[in-house]
Amino acid sequence: MSDVFGVQNLPYGSAIWRDGRRHTVVRVGSSALSLTTAAPSEFAELFADGTLDRLLAAGRATWTDVRALLPSLIDGAELVPLADLRMVLPFTVADYVDFYASEHHATNVGRLFRPDEEPLKPNWKHLPVGYHGRAGTVVVSGTPIRRPHGQTRSADGTVSFGPSRRLDIEAELGFVLGTASRLGDRVSVAEFAEHVFGVGLVNDWSARDIQAWEYVPLGPFLGKSFATSVSAWITPLDALAAARVPAPPRDVAVLPYLDDSAHPWGLDIAVEVWLNGELISRPPFAGMYWTPAQMLAHLTVNGASVRPGDLFASGTISGPRPDERGSLLELSWGGAEPLTLDDGAVRTFLQDGDEVVLRATAPGVGGDRIGLGEVSGRIVPA
Repeated sequence: MSDVFGVQNLPYGSAIWRDGRRHTVVRVGSSALSLTTAAPSEFAELFADGTLDRLLAAGRATWTDVRALLPSLIDGAELVPLADLRMVLPFTVADYVDFYASEHHATNVGRLFRPDEEPLKPNWKHLPVGYHGRAGTVVVSGTPIRRPHGQTRSADGTVSFGPSRRLDIEAELGFVLGTASRLGDRVSVAEFAEHVFGVGLVNDWSARDIQAWEYVPLGPFLGKSFATSVSAWITPLDALAAARVPAPPRDVAVLPYLDDSAHPWGLDIAVEVWLNGELISRPPFAGMYWTPAQMLAHLTVNGASVRPGDLFASGTISGPRPDERGSLLELSWGGAEPLTLDDGAVRTFLQDGDEVVLRATAPGVGGDRIGLGEVSGRIVPA
């Protein structure tokens, strides 16, 4: 997919360079340029530690200046093939929040988990539902995912402890925050782009059997906290200008702080879910009920502050069609409708050795498409 990583994209990452040190890098096709060595003196300090941390904290004006400089730095520079580099987590994750922003996903899960109730809870269309995750277990794409242990309850009510038997994926989009806010202040939907540096794919691995037993009354905990994978490449928000679209029509009026009619931040991003080399789903982010600007506004409306390196994710991206569902829970309908892969293998949930890869593209300037860095993970035994 090197053709979707051209000069109108230019995502940032962090890699172990040929000298054995960590470098901040920018991707050009299937190669990378080290900003740790190539940045001019006025920006050198931003990339000295080999991460995105200082760039995130520098704020919108600096992000714009650095991005404008990149084409001239790339022109004629020595680029290093990605195959010669080892990608690492590109920024220090300060905090992690995961939302539940797809109406199709939330409806499907409601029907599966609460078949005798309305699928959506009464609050769902009034606010972006979310939970506070675990920043310390956010890992870079390619990190093996160890099957977690936990408590589960069987159909006959027996409670036991052991490895999860219903290990799942959640295809999501993550948003990396830069500019901080003060404790007690709110970030409005209009201020979204002043605080969000960029976007990356996220796989929020989920142990559904552990989750089902623990999530009442406080929500996800051990069924989610064992690992969350994020792309090694963070696409600047500026690269997605052509991908902005209105959110889907809403049938419940939102409170003023969530009114995004003047600041639409829906994104036309086409996601692909691959299992063991086979494409199994194409979730469309454009259909998400809640936009990332609304998520950030709700996250801070009580005065909670944000800081550089905070990460929030959209929750599972699912569309209205069966082949647009972003989790195996939905694709196999809770295990009742197993998937048969091209090689004859049958899956309801993940087995040891399975590899999941998420990929995505979005409209770019001039009609071309740009790519988001993939996020992958292979399941290893408990």
